[in-house]
Amino acid sequence: MPILKDIAAIAKGMSVTFMEMFQPTQVENYPDGPGPLRGAKFQERYRGVHVLQRDENGLEKCVACFLCAANCPSNCIYIEAAENTAENRVSGAERYAKVYNIDYNRCIFCGYCVEACPTDAITHGHGFELATFNATNLVYRKEQMLAAMPAHMGSNAVFNQAEVVGGAPAVPVQGS
Repeated sequence: MPILKDIAAIAKGMSVTFMEMFQPTQVENYPDGPGPLRGAKFQERYRGVHVLQRDENGLEKCVACFLCAANCPSNCIYIEAAENTAENRVSGAERYAKVYNIDYNRCIFCGYCVEACPTDAITHGHGFELATFNATNLVYRKEQMLAAMPAHMGSNAVFNQAEVVGGAPAVPVQGS
């Protein structure tokens, strides 16, 4: 009797598989869909490639406090600090991150670095295409992660609404 039950279960499973073979294929629009994400859909809380944010004047928010690197459980963040000068103003504080590297070979996207940052300089963006054949391409430098403009102006739409309502300017300030 147990052998007949096993055969019936296998036949039932094979019938489901056989019926699915003749159904039309349903695929997502990625990678050929419309828009900048080409049809990919993700949640707002998705933890993608890190983004180094800028303040409302267009300066870097990172003050090289090393808290993100200290909280990283996989030790994938490397920072070198440098002093701001009157001629070379990079951030709004005394120091800035001269070198800021994240090794995505080791990163586990835990979000501890984002939570530890006192200036909200590092956030998770929505980038998801990290695949490469060369492991050295997975070490992202500051220039690759730095937002092109402040978050409330469109570089990370998740933060736009709250910052504009809070009084952030709608366009970059001249001279920054």
